[in-house]
Amino acid sequence: MRALQIAATGMSAQQTRVEVISNNLANMNTTGYNARRAEFADLHYQQVTRAGSIAASDGTVVPAGVQLGLGVRPTAVTMNVNQGALSATGGDLDLAIEGKGYIEVTLPSGVSGFTRDGALKMTGDGQLVTSDGYPVVPDITVPEDTQSLSINPEGEIYAYFNDRTEPELLGQLTLSGFSNEKGLEAIGGNLFRETGASGAPLVGTPGENGLGSFRQGYLEDSSVDAVKEVTDLIEAQRGYELNAKVITAADQMLSATTQIR
Repeated sequence: MRALQIAATGMSAQQTRVEVISNNLANMNTTGYNARRAEFADLHYQQVTRAGSIAASDGTVVPAGVQLGLGVRPTAVTMNVNQGALSATGGDLDLAIEGKGYIEVTLPSGVSGFTRDGALKMTGDGQLVTSDGYPVVPDITVPEDTQSLSINPEGEIYAYFNDRTEPELLGQLTLSGFSNEKGLEAIGGNLFRETGASGAPLVGTPGENGLGSFRQGYLEDSSVDAVKEVTDLIEAQRGYELNAKVITAADQMLSATTQIR
């Protein structure tokens, strides 16, 4: 009775899909979050009669054969790299990325992390960091007597002072691009880490070589479409229920077999 195992793989697949959808809905207000999608593939097939084989009875070629599928398996949970809408905040250190690219930060382990969450903060020493305190690369320190900051689309940061008419250039933020963004490893905290699938980061000036540009006073919203996620959730729930019904039917068939007198 293969139906029991096949339906079990279907229930497991739909459960995985529900878990991905629930994570999307949980992060529908997370800055810079990209929605995920579960992908599946059918399992290998048992070849009872191979297509194209010779029938033993009369020597003719079997046109289709008998191939029995053994269920489904998850193949990937891919990230939707479409940009979310931009929301105005008015904050001097709030940066949205219009287009491709990630802000590089230094993690406590010393390796680089990458994020599209541009809600930057300052430490007591004036260093620019993320909300979790990770320093931005390249390192930029804001003087204590700074009255306001201006960040242009190319990432140049200018500080304004009361006793000066001209602003001071503090540095320039860069962006990192990847040949395969979907290959990045999500590590939580709106951060990603490069992998062999993503390729090495291509660091460049915002607005050049296909990289996006900065927009001060804005943050990128999550790309989650709540209506679509709820629709997918209902579909996954129905799929789970149907596979459960298959298990019930197979169990009843086995019971009928054991009760034969």
